[in-house]
Amino acid sequence: MTNADLAAIHAAAMQVPRPWQAHEIGALRLMPGAIEITRPQGFAIGRITLDEAELLTIAVHPNHQRQGHARAILTAFHQALRNQNATICHLEVAAENHAARALYTATGYTQTGLRRAYYTESRPPQDAITMACTI
Repeated sequence: MTNADLAAIHAAAMQVPRPWQAHEIGALRLMPGAIEITRPQGFAIGRITLDEAELLTIAVHPNHQRQGHARAILTAFHQALRNQNATICHLEVAAENHAARALYTATGYTQTGLRRAYYTESRPPQDAITMACTI
């Protein structure tokens, strides 16, 4: 999938944080340690350094949500991390994004912290919950 394809999915799926543009996705895909899983319905992008990983974003087009695609993409992402010897994965999620938080909890993530007013592009600013999962 092209950067523009992924940006279109991200734009359709995201409200908070703001959707990423194609050039931003392209930069993420090229960074050292980048890990990505792409499917026609959605994608995940993260990075790995030594044995720690971070899920930067996961997005599924709204036409394909609530069909198990996000869980399948996240499962594949975790397998890719294991293949590169990661032992833990971190992420941030908007406190109001209950669907994403439920997915993360169901796949083994636990809350590790709270960043008040982290997503400043929303009005009012939204908190971010930090989570981590043993891989």
